Amino acid sequence: MIDVKILRENPELLKSKIALKKFDCDIDAIIKFDEVRRSAVTAFEEARAAQNLASKQMSALPKGSEEFKAKAAEMKAVSARVKELQAAADSAEKEWKRLLLTVPNIPDDSVPVGKTDKDNVTVSQWGDISKIKNALPHWDLPFFEEMLDFKRGVKVTGAGFPFYVGDMARLVRALVALFLDEARNNGYRELMCPIMVNAASATATGQLPDKEGQMYHDAQDDYYMIPTAEVPITNFYRDETFDEADLPVKACGYTPCFRREAGSWGKDVRGLNRLHQFDKVELVKWVHPDRGMEELELLRTDAEGILQKLGLPYRVLAICTGDIGFPHAKQYDLEVWAAGQGKWLEVSSCSCFTDFQARRANIRFRPADGGKPRNVYTLNGSGLAVPRVLAALLENNVRDDGKVEVPEALRRWYGGETIG
Repeated sequence: MIDVKILRENPELLKSKIALKKFDCDIDAIIKFDEVRRSAVTAFEEARAAQNLASKQMSALPKGSEEFKAKAAEMKAVSARVKELQAAADSAEKEWKRLLLTVPNIPDDSVPVGKTDKDNVTVSQWGDISKIKNALPHWDLPFFEEMLDFKRGVKVTGAGFPFYVGDMARLVRALVALFLDEARNNGYRELMCPIMVNAASATATGQLPDKEGQMYHDAQDDYYMIPTAEVPITNFYRDETFDEADLPVKACGYTPCFRREAGSWGKDVRGLNRLHQFDKVELVKWVHPDRGMEELELLRTDAEGILQKLGLPYRVLAICTGDIGFPHAKQYDLEVWAAGQGKWLEVSSCSCFTDFQARRANIRFRPADGGKPRNVYTLNGSGLAVPRVLAALLENNVRDDGKVEVPEALRRWYGGETIG
């Protein structure tokens, strides 16, 4: 949620910043309604104060006297008016909160200005893609359909819900184990998370009211299947307050993730490139506001380290203002090179949300100097998402005999040197 102080004191800055993003938001209308809301609240509070004064005056009058009876009649009318004004104030407060939730976070000054993903900026690249030989699209590997069964996934559920079979299932499990161990080595505490969340949790992290169409929803209980473990992990500390000395706090978690991917079918969807259910390890931080962007660089380094251990070439993109998400202030994407397809595939987004999520989730810290509690900054990043990492691993490591060599970093969990 945006800082209301910025909305009221510097609306032109807010409008200019939001105009750089892809979201429509009528700041002038929201400011105008703020005046209506404050007038409604003031009218209610003044009427309630008058009611309290009249009640005090009535209590000093002799019961049964004419003055008492007259004041009682007056109080009845005042009470009805107070209830009417309270209803109007409550309604205005509810609408005010709804309007505030429609305001996206503003991009950090360091974010490159642009309109589409074509304006994203490559800031670094690791690995030599020219050295990769024998590459094939992963769906053309001779063992692919046997070990990654899409047909039975369609039968059991639908498109985008594959079965991983035999050694492929073991390889996925090995990837998750590596991701979690790397996170632990980097100081993240592991959480086993619910994979369904309530609307309050989805609202706190900015999925609502923005990505309703992308999430699977259980209408009966009003629960949402998580699109990422960011949602339950960030909400782990909702309505809680840290001591400043505890910051930064770091947590990670492995979960299946669920995304409807509405409107995406027909592009880049073969094999593992785009699934409705996929496995991912998420990294989340709660940090001091003064260290937000510094902690983002460290988070990015944590995610990059895993790709380096796997020997997978990748590049880092600074996502431009027109392509970053609704709650994001700054975002990096890590894209791995899939040699068989000859393309870069996103495997991680590392983002800083400033205090946007923390305001929604009411996550604060107590300053060491004894000042008023302040909102933390929240950050998260994929560390990593399994399917596209797996796709690149399969495509980049094909041997002359047609088998795929398993990276050394995975062998302690996988239990072998090849797959296929």
